[in-house]
Amino acid sequence: MSLLLTFGLAMVIEQGLRIVFGASPLPFSIPPELRGQVFVGDFIYPRYRLVILGVAVGAVVATWFIVYRTAFGRVVRAGVQNPDVVGALGISLAPYMTAIAALGVGLADLAGVLLAPISGVHPAMGAEILTAAFVVVVIGGLGSFWGVIMAAMLVGVVRGVTIYFNPSWGEASMYFVMALVLLLRPRGLLGERIEKFE
Repeated sequence: MSLLLTFGLAMVIEQGLRIVFGASPLPFSIPPELRGQVFVGDFIYPRYRLVILGVAVGAVVATWFIVYRTAFGRVVRAGVQNPDVVGALGISLAPYMTAIAALGVGLADLAGVLLAPISGVHPAMGAEILTAAFVVVVIGGLGSFWGVIMAAMLVGVVRGVTIYFNPSWGEASMYFVMALVLLLRPRGLLGERIEKFE
């Protein structure tokens, strides 16, 4: 139900943005100080993409610290696993879940802003990544923080290599990876074991 609700809200918001701002992509240029290239031996890296990589690593580390090394994170994890026990302890989960949802929205906003100079700003830019995000979560395993990180890197590498050799198979490659992982390990790379399937 949560997944269907997410897809439904995304479609409604996307169509609303089309009505207000139009469907044409709007340009969003890279800040002048982040333009240029960095040479590392024989490799050439765009400076802006290195900045994106650094921000992504920082966001992952910060999120891990919040969820696994703070009292706030302990309440959230306990609330997800057993909300009745947390409620019996006199802790209201509503503000914690609202805060964690706001954190997720903030991370999505950050990703959208960083991606804007590469793909442009348009109403469907969120929908384009939503399916890939779902695939990454399935491959990594539900409830596994580091499983999702590993899956994201795996999908990124597989898509990049596939696009290099055969661009038409780029999008399909991540679905092949997901099918292979589900056949060999239904719980995902680091997900909790599901007795019914294994």
